[in-house]
Amino acid sequence: MLSATLTDSALDRLHETYKRLHRTPELSMQEHRTAEFIEARLTELGIEHFRCGGTGVVGVLRNGDGPVVGFRADTDGLPIQEDTGADYASTATGTLKDGTDVPVMHGCGHDTHVAAALAAAELFTEQRGDWAGTIVWIFQPGEETAEGAVAMVDDGLWDRAPKPQVVLGQHVFPAAPAGSIGLASGPTMALADSLRITLHGKQSHGSQPQDSIDPIVLGAHIVTRLQTIVSRELPPQTPAVVTCGTFHAGLKENIIPASAEITLNIRTLTPEVREQVLAAITRIVNAEAAASAAPAPEIDELTRFPRLYNDPEHTTLVRAALVAELGDAQVETMPTAMGSEDFGHLADSIGVPGVYWFFGAYPADHPAPPVNHSPFFLPDLEPTLTTGVRAAVSTLGHYLSKGGRSTP
Repeated sequence: MLSATLTDSALDRLHETYKRLHRTPELSMQEHRTAEFIEARLTELGIEHFRCGGTGVVGVLRNGDGPVVGFRADTDGLPIQEDTGADYASTATGTLKDGTDVPVMHGCGHDTHVAAALAAAELFTEQRGDWAGTIVWIFQPGEETAEGAVAMVDDGLWDRAPKPQVVLGQHVFPAAPAGSIGLASGPTMALADSLRITLHGKQSHGSQPQDSIDPIVLGAHIVTRLQTIVSRELPPQTPAVVTCGTFHAGLKENIIPASAEITLNIRTLTPEVREQVLAAITRIVNAEAAASAAPAPEIDELTRFPRLYNDPEHTTLVRAALVAELGDAQVETMPTAMGSEDFGHLADSIGVPGVYWFFGAYPADHPAPPVNHSPFFLPDLEPTLTTGVRAAVSTLGHYLSKGGRSTP
């Protein structure tokens, strides 16, 4: 029977893998050393692999006839200065696309995802007699910027690897107790759009506002009016978020500037609501500019995350596997999250179901667990890491174990 239990040496290797990855994070789509590390480990395990999407790595573990299942682990870090005090804390630096040098940290736990996936792959290679089929291990770059899944698919991921019947994935989650799993059915994470709005005005001396078209006043009206989209244009039962994240204009207090820039982040749960909200933003921005006699503004898309939808039928299968491995008390039903992920694109691009869950990171009695993207984010080593391994092995095994638990 397929086991998710790690030997002492495998547990040590899991911890060392995690610490090595934590010390050496890399920015999105720049995960060169990380990819090389993953490739070296897959080679040691005898798993065929190839590069995909630049710094993505795909491992294909074949074990005779049977189902094909994909399993994704994201690999990128964040531009954050780590402040955890751990002896394996990151001191890495990187360079953003605009040339800015920044500190880099695994502030979202992608190091736990990679370490757990590699440990699970090791267990499957050691227990070939207990399962049959193919696992496609997807080590995906660029999740934080919504670039990686698209890059891998566009680079022929599903032309070069066997097409799976289902794609699975997981994410460490500080709000859940370590050792537990959170799982939603149906809509799981939101669509997300980030926009940059460039407003054009007419520059003037601060003492002569009559000669200006003030983009700051224009922008202030826009920011205020945008708040009415959710509160006045959508039904109260329809979740959506419109956040103004930045508003930049001007260089000196006595100069009315020629332009201003606003960035927005929008979260929705359905394509229909997404289109409604984006249309309302365009309408409001253009109307306020016209009311100010300002030149036409520019609205540019910065990033777009797809909706993450957990197929209900396969979610039932995955839940059963997790309960069998961890116990019913450790598997909780989660509400839909307004956070976003590009995982869904991997399955959506070939029309197969996907299932994605969360595993806890801190003790249940922790007074204030640091959240993802915090400089203090540092999951407890255990039971966090072994829970990630057990979740991966048990869910994959539910599809692949000999004796047939493969499809709904």
